[in-house]
Amino acid sequence: MGVLEPLVELARGLGQTFRYMFERPVTVQYPEQKRTVRPRFRGRHVLKRYDNGLEKCIGCSLCAAACPSDAIFVEASENTDEKRFSPGERYASTYEINMLRCIYCGFCEDACPTEAIVMGDNYELSFTDRRQAIYPKDMLLEPVHVHTMLTPQKVDAGVFTRSVPEMKDPRD
Repeated sequence: MGVLEPLVELARGLGQTFRYMFERPVTVQYPEQKRTVRPRFRGRHVLKRYDNGLEKCIGCSLCAAACPSDAIFVEASENTDEKRFSPGERYASTYEINMLRCIYCGFCEDACPTEAIVMGDNYELSFTDRRQAIYPKDMLLEPVHVHTMLTPQKVDAGVFTRSVPEMKDPRD
């Protein structure tokens, strides 16, 4: 059996090769075709908005505190009824993520009390300069469907009293 064993293994290997030789290739033509990503994929960050167009970010900087690589910088400012960016008292006037430092761990997403920062499904990240790797707030904000929903908005006094809206189901 010692002499025939290498020949048997060679035949098994060639059989495996011939079996896959006639199947269709799984190559994706990348720029034209984009692969769908898995549901738990962590891609480029997105700052979410409420249905009325206000930003979910309240400038609490918990995402920056949770970031192990110190990739997030948040600077908060006060909201007024004439210039309202978020439902709370404050909003993130400056929100930057250095994508060269980001390790895509998802801690920022977990730390956010308003679920403002999420890791989206965009995997096309390329830069030609280090300055392009710092994503400012306008690049991170989710686009609005209607131009009148852009921030800042003018609202009536006393409409927004909470930074986090009431939960519909308190068990969540």
